[in-house]
Amino acid sequence: MKPFALCLAGPTASGKSAVAMALAQRLPVEIISVDSALVYRGMDIGTAKPSAAERAAVPHHLIDILEPTQTYSAAQFVADTLALVPQVQARGRLPVLVGGTMLYFHALRQGLHTMPPADAAVRAQIDGRAARLGWPALHAELAQIDPATAARLAPADGQRIQRALEVWQVSGQTLTHWHSAGPSPAPAAGSDWPLVSLEPGSRAWLHGRIEQRLDTMLAQGLLDEVRRLRLNPGLHGDLPAMRCVGYRQAWKALDATDTASDTDFRTSAIAATRQLAKRQLTWLRSISSRQIVACDAPTAQDDALRTLMALARGAR
Repeated sequence: MKPFALCLAGPTASGKSAVAMALAQRLPVEIISVDSALVYRGMDIGTAKPSAAERAAVPHHLIDILEPTQTYSAAQFVADTLALVPQVQARGRLPVLVGGTMLYFHALRQGLHTMPPADAAVRAQIDGRAARLGWPALHAELAQIDPATAARLAPADGQRIQRALEVWQVSGQTLTHWHSAGPSPAPAAGSDWPLVSLEPGSRAWLHGRIEQRLDTMLAQGLLDEVRRLRLNPGLHGDLPAMRCVGYRQAWKALDATDTASDTDFRTSAIAATRQLAKRQLTWLRSISSRQIVACDAPTAQDDALRTLMALARGAR
């Protein structure tokens, strides 16, 4: 049987999880998470992780597979997904990829670039300079080396600035050069898997959903969750897990004072989440083959289910 999966993507707070759970009431499916934060154990509130009851009702994969001190890559996601899809199919179920980590979808659909490996010593040196000078100063430096990459990064986006500078120092070539070299010769297995995209017609609607979602997380104890994570001596703010939106802002607020309140980081968390949603939508709009469902329509869930079920029937 040829590997096949449905893909359900959309910006944060667009309702992807609810649609996936509703689909599971109509079809025998298993959900494969496409989310770089859900892989981490102990990060439950700030990731809106599916509840134990939801995971008991519908099999979920690639959730709680790592400690937050560990790292997970797009290459590992592709390898894990390509192993899971035929296993799910062999059980007579439909694999449904659900999430908003667009780098993972990109790697699955378009292949992986051949990139220089990470270098811990170079990263430590860059981090030291950032601690002294600040990420905006390193962003300005990157603009001299690789203006195309710098133009698409925020001056405070330390994770991506660090990687771009690391690639330059390790290889002598810019990140733009490596991207223009094209993906690896191996074909992208998920290139023909249909993608349904939940996209709002109203930016204000999505912004309202983002605020409501964050306020729910705050009420559930997001700050206390991050306080518990900070007790882990191996965990620090520069690890990928703590760079996730929401966690990064909470960690920074608690760095300032352990008695930080919800209001101390709510504004920055909302702004960061809006920026994330904007990047997610930009990537989605670059895919002409996607099937769009207006997630702010009154009939959004029914529309999405109708589209997904039609695609599932067509794949039989």
